[in-house]
Order: sequence, then structure tokens, then C-alpha cells
Amino acid sequence: MTIVPPSHPSLASKPCRRADNPRRRDIFAVLILAAIPAAGWADEPLRLAALGDSLTQGYGLPQDQGLVPQLQDWLRKAGHDVIVMNAGVSGDTTAGGLSRLDWTLADRPDAMIVALGGNDLLRGIDPAISRANLDAILTRLGNEGVPAMLVGLPAPGNFGPEFQQDFQAMYPDLAKTHGAALYPDLLAPITQRQAAGKGLADLMQDDGLHPSAAGVTAIVAAMGPAVDGWLDGVAAAAD
Repeated sequence: MTIVPPSHPSLASKPCRRADNPRRRDIFAVLILAAIPAAGWADEPLRLAALGDSLTQGYGLPQDQGLVPQLQDWLRKAGHDVIVMNAGVSGDTTAGGLSRLDWTLADRPDAMIVALGGNDLLRGIDPAISRANLDAILTRLGNEGVPAMLVGLPAPGNFGPEFQQDFQAMYPDLAKTHGAALYPDLLAPITQRQAAGKGLADLMQDDGLHPSAAGVTAIVAAMGPAVDGWLDGVAAAAD
């Protein structure tokens, strides 16, 4: 977005003043500023909201080591003038994210990462319910003209193969339906190391559920290029 100087009242409505009068000099300064093309004003940073749960909020980590601040730093180093807004709430399900959507949109984001579903998975919530909630979030974002990136998670087989298949299918299905970007697995660096039979002690907190600061760094290193490319597309579409 470009800051456009406000319109100013006509000088005809002002009484005549001497040329050396300070207020007249102020008026001349205003006219000069008004004559500067809009392109001469600095663009505002892109406002990217991250709607999620404790993984987004930064549970158990120092304030500057969570997903949001680390992602913001990564994107800025990649050349993006961006503010990443933390709309993560620990314990939130997809229903909780949907209920907070008005509050998140009140901050007027230019784009939004939607990273929800982990707590639905932990609680064994029917994937059909999770799908409906995410569908409602993406529908609202589409109506508001806010580009979205949907971030998925893999489902273990704890609740059976049908649950696992339905949960994992909802992310690509919804992204395709709504024309949203898709990042398939938020925890990819951790799940990949686990699949390789390697230890996770340095990447996870003691609870075994939340990544450590080093784990978040690994997540951002993997996720950053995807967000980078997506934001390039968002900026190009806005021009």
C-alpha cells in the first residue's frame, strides 16, 4: 500500500498574508509535499497474520525465539518488508481459530497463514468437523480478499487408517478448492528426522510436543522459502 498525502483546503479560503509570515511558509511547504507523486512516498510493510495454536504462539520459548519472530527475521533477510503478526493461541482447535477470525481480521492483514489442526488431531476430533472449520476460515478470507497459505500436519495412525486418511486429505483438498497456497507439513524437519530414526532431543522441548528454539529454526529454514515465493506472488498480484 502507498501512503497518499491527504487533500488540503483551497488557499482561496485563507486571508492574504505577508510572504515572510511563518504560516504562509507552512502553506507553501504543504503544497510542495502535495505535488510529490505518490510513488515518492514509502510503501507500508506487508502485514502477514499467522493464525494458529501453540506451535504458532511460541509455547515454552523466549519471546524472540517462537515461530512468528523467527519467520519474520527470515523473511526480512530474504528481502521482504513484512510484519508477521502472532495470532496463535495455545490449545486452540480449528473451531477456536474460526471463532477468533473477526479479531484477527481487525488487524487488517494483507495475507494470512492458517496453521491449525494440531489440537484437533490430539483430541481425535472428527476430521469432517476440522475440515468444515478450515473451509469456513478460507471462505471468509476469500470474501475479504486476504490471500491465504494453509499449513498442514501429518496424522499418525492412532485413530485408525480412515481418520488418518481423512485428516491428511483435508489440507490439499481445501487449498485446491479455495485457491490457497499449501505448505503440507509444518513439522517436516522433525518428522523427517524421526522417520530416519535419529534423535529429537535438540529439536523438541521436554514435553515431546513442542519444538525447541532450535526446532523452530529448523522449521523456519524449511518453511521460509515456500512463504518467500508465496509472498512474491501476493505482492505481484497486488501491483
